[in-house]
Amino acid sequence: MAANQTSAVMDAVTGVLQSPAIMGFRILFYTVLPSESSFKTPEEVPKYVNQVVPFFVVLVITEMIILKLQGKSVRPPDAMSSVSAGLFSQLPLILSRNIEVAAYLWVYENWKIAVLPWDSSLTWFLAFLGVDLGYYWVHRFAHEVNFMWASHQVHHSSEDYNLTTALRQSLLQRYSSWIFYLPMALFIPPSVFMVHIQFNLLYQFWIHTELVSNIGPLEYILNTPSHHRVHHGRNRYCIDKNYAGVLIIWDRMFGTFEPEGEEVVYGLVHPINTWDIMYVQFCHWKYIIQKAYSIEGLSNKISVFLQGPGWEPGKPRLGMIEDIPDIHAPQEKYTKSLPVFLTIYTMTHWSLALLGHMNLDEYKHGLSALPVLLLTLYILWTITNMGFLHEQKWYAPHLELLRCALYLVVDTYFCGGQAVCSDVLYIPRCIFLFSVSMWLVSFLKPTSKSGHVD
Repeated sequence: MAANQTSAVMDAVTGVLQSPAIMGFRILFYTVLPSESSFKTPEEVPKYVNQVVPFFVVLVITEMIILKLQGKSVRPPDAMSSVSAGLFSQLPLILSRNIEVAAYLWVYENWKIAVLPWDSSLTWFLAFLGVDLGYYWVHRFAHEVNFMWASHQVHHSSEDYNLTTALRQSLLQRYSSWIFYLPMALFIPPSVFMVHIQFNLLYQFWIHTELVSNIGPLEYILNTPSHHRVHHGRNRYCIDKNYAGVLIIWDRMFGTFEPEGEEVVYGLVHPINTWDIMYVQFCHWKYIIQKAYSIEGLSNKISVFLQGPGWEPGKPRLGMIEDIPDIHAPQEKYTKSLPVFLTIYTMTHWSLALLGHMNLDEYKHGLSALPVLLLTLYILWTITNMGFLHEQKWYAPHLELLRCALYLVVDTYFCGGQAVCSDVLYIPRCIFLFSVSMWLVSFLKPTSKSGHVD
């Protein structure tokens, strides 16, 4: 009888731990057992990133509420540009296969030297360590090699440090990071790698917050909000420190660890001062190409791309710390005075773009390539134009009128006679009709380019 009761209790506890609500948080904190996350084939591996999107939303909103109660706040344009950058980085995956997974599969199928069992706990833990060590070196090279920094700087461009900052990702970084994980493909099954590459990424979401100060003895082992705040700092003591993904032990081993000291000032050494996500994504590429063009000597031109961001002829590979501004908190953040209505407007259309992306990602397999491409470009246009509106570009209202009008034309052409489609799109249709009306009325008033920010 006692054994039966114990078994029943264990089954109940297991059921609770594996419920969707609890499992989502366990995935975010990498507290999932090998037996719960081992799969025979790559096709069986869940899209954990998609599964935890609702938990992202819950945690972001919770953080915003707590910050508000503390007398702080999350700046809407900055938060929207962070999430837009994350959305931007995911759009290519709608159109093509993840290059990290594709390259890994090819190496495993053609060059593997051993076949470890996919359902072994030892294999699972080896993959955990391998992915985390690979991430350390991906991350370190992304700071120390200029062409990789050109992509990674996107993640560091926010002057805020909150959970939305975790979502500020680069469109191009995955195209240089995949090579660091290929040694694992010689013996770790792809399905196991695919689990850990997702878990490693998702763990790093929660460490982007100022609400958690210290987690005690675990600070010696794990990457934590305190350690990662240092990594995002532009104080001199923060530069090129704490590259860890999950385990901070790699930084301690390789000499890049730095504990949190004076108050951290976040962002880039030279702030870019914009919420235009296109500029954020590509500004450093423009800078290094221009620098390489103007500098003399072929070896120097190549070095512009391969040395550190602070390198110049005659200086060390990573530049000199004395060249970095010696700043201390507090520092004024980039801001623009935005009308409340404009903030509400951009948040509304930005939210519709997020919903559109989620639906497209779910139903893309039922569509041909051309509609998927066009819908992807339209989502990109939407989130880009929200940044233009935040920056008050003179051409943003014109683009917005065109975008909203195009939506209504396509909606009428494809969905006008379909009752189900009309019911589903009733609210978005009303929003876009109102938007077109608003922009048309605004153009009746005389305006001037001067006074707007280019």
